[in-house]
Amino acid sequence: MTRLFRFLRPFRWSIVVILVLVFAQTIAQLYLPNLMASIVDTGIARGDTGYIIRTGGWMLAVAGGSVVAAVFASLFSSRVSMGFGRDLRRAVFTHVQDFSLRELDHIGTPSLITRSTNDVTQVQMVTMFILQVMAGAPLTAIGGVVMALSQDRKLTWVLVVVIPILAAVITLVATRAVPLFRAVQAKIDRINLVMREGLTGIRVIRAFDRVNYERARFESANSDLTGTAIRVNKLMAVMMPSMMLIMNLTSVSIIWFGALRINAGEMQVGNLMAFIQYATQILFSVLMLSMLLVMLPRAAASAQRINQVFAVVPQIADPETPKTGDGRRGHLEFRDVVFRYPGAEQPVLSNLSFTAKPGEVTAILGGTGSGKSTLVNLVPRFYDIESGAILVDGVDIRNLRQEDLRSRIGCVPQQASLFTGTIADNIRFGKAEATDAEIAHAAEVAQAKEFILAMENGYESVVSQGGTNLSGGQKQRLAIARAIVRKPEIYLFDDTFSALDFRTEARLRAGLTGETADSTVLIVAQRVTSVMEADRIIVLDEGRAAGIGTHSELMNECAVYREIVASQLSEEERA
Repeated sequence: MTRLFRFLRPFRWSIVVILVLVFAQTIAQLYLPNLMASIVDTGIARGDTGYIIRTGGWMLAVAGGSVVAAVFASLFSSRVSMGFGRDLRRAVFTHVQDFSLRELDHIGTPSLITRSTNDVTQVQMVTMFILQVMAGAPLTAIGGVVMALSQDRKLTWVLVVVIPILAAVITLVATRAVPLFRAVQAKIDRINLVMREGLTGIRVIRAFDRVNYERARFESANSDLTGTAIRVNKLMAVMMPSMMLIMNLTSVSIIWFGALRINAGEMQVGNLMAFIQYATQILFSVLMLSMLLVMLPRAAASAQRINQVFAVVPQIADPETPKTGDGRRGHLEFRDVVFRYPGAEQPVLSNLSFTAKPGEVTAILGGTGSGKSTLVNLVPRFYDIESGAILVDGVDIRNLRQEDLRSRIGCVPQQASLFTGTIADNIRFGKAEATDAEIAHAAEVAQAKEFILAMENGYESVVSQGGTNLSGGQKQRLAIARAIVRKPEIYLFDDTFSALDFRTEARLRAGLTGETADSTVLIVAQRVTSVMEADRIIVLDEGRAAGIGTHSELMNECAVYREIVASQLSEEERA
């Protein structure tokens, strides 16, 4: 957890102020019982009303100062802890943004969500508690012991017996709580995963009548979390009654032995009252430390999980001396590219080589699992290749800054991802400074203008989370418009046209012809009719290029391509 304290550096002066205020509050609290003893043993015993009023007024002033110090200490500690949580969440989010898909897959989206929300909140809460309590509790305990000794040395033996017992109870509970708190955080990850899958896949769940199965799955994860949480709470429930029992027995013991000493004339009533208050302060400080020890295990588990995120070094990083290109625009080349996913025995792509130039359309065709989408994901460097090279504008993409590389690419993924906001906002996602005219033009080329204008608010119509208020074809066309408005050097269409009917696809491809005349176009397709007019067709078979050429060339030379064509087109269509 101490590794995360570096995020407290911007608040160091506020922390100094908090410590000063806590110190002042503690001194005031330690001074008040002494004043009370003076009133009882001096003012009341002598019947000196003036002394009582003067000392009582001084007590009110000291108490008022203590209250003011406590209020401002609480205010500053709240601001520091909230700012600490804000900066920590920002740092986690920023660090995760640099992850490649490999690191994201390794940790998992549900776990990352929990770590950046629930775990950060746990650390934030314990930080505030440390600033408010931890800073003053040791000082109060030490000062209380000193002041108690000044009242009566023999009576302090009660505290000598009690404090080790308190420490033993706290240590026993804390050591058993740590592994349970870690288990709780892991089970929160699990329930977050199940709930996220249940909500995002609700249509599939209902379509296949698996509602009861998902309920049982959620119930299992929920019960598992509940059981562990109950075990933790049972353990924590032992602490507070134990603390209160010890504190009450301590008070009884002090009054008992103190009364005996008063009866023997060895102690005054005011000293006993002050001693009881000092003992209460000491035990209350120990109780606060015990509460901190209750919170620390869970915060420590959360801090460890956050540090695990920071410890992940993204495997894809910008080069120390990046290059800019050789002057060409949109030139893409694969040279003997080999790629395999982590843990896979066989490569997904093997010795793949081809060149795609501006003004040309290169199509990728192949069966399911042949590596088509993987090929597209390698161009923006979502993954790094095992061997070979991918060149953009004559430069290996590993020698380009990721921002420079991706600024040249307009990517339309297989599954269109839209964001909460308006339609215009989603199209403008491809180019932040795009004008309304550019947005309208991109929508028109993507064949989205008609359904957008049919909506009540046109381009200002709201898109719900994930675009659930739009059909699959509508979402896909908005994703295409988002890429078009970018005016990139390289277009990547990953099975983009599969959600469109033949008529819409034909109109869209006709519009794209003029829009992409000066750009390189890479199209992944399932339908032969979508790629027959391409300048170059790459046929993939188990990660290898079974053939590269035009439609007519492949029909003569590539058996795999002929099989695909025969499975989709009739003899008349092939002719």
